[in-house]
Amino acid sequence: MNEQQKALLAKARESLDVARYIDARGSHGFAASRAYYAMFYIVEALLLGEGLEYSSHSAIIAAFGERFQKTGRVPAGFHRMLLDAAECRQLGDYEVSSEVSSGLAGQQIENAQRFIDLAQSMLDPTAGNTR
Repeated sequence: MNEQQKALLAKARESLDVARYIDARGSHGFAASRAYYAMFYIVEALLLGEGLEYSSHSAIIAAFGERFQKTGRVPAGFHRMLLDAAECRQLGDYEVSSEVSSGLAGQQIENAQRFIDLAQSMLDPTAGNTR
């Protein structure tokens, strides 16, 4: 794992910690958004390991699907989790007439932890679980 990947993994962990903190205080939309960013940073780190960098969220999400999900390098469902999290982020950050429920935010937080666990095993399998 290179230094940029380490920094992204640390940023993902911090984003997940913030998601948990603000979710516990009732800000479910913002919590879902931070959970998405935790996943997003992980995907960026994985793509960096392939020598790939992109400038848009949609390109990063698509590349993750192509490079990791379709090839079976990550378990089934991870690309769908990322797509769903991106939708929740949009809802949590930009919608004023809809809210993200506590249950939906909680699911995004759980999924973000799955991404962090996955990245840890893929990028540094000797480090063990980080929970």
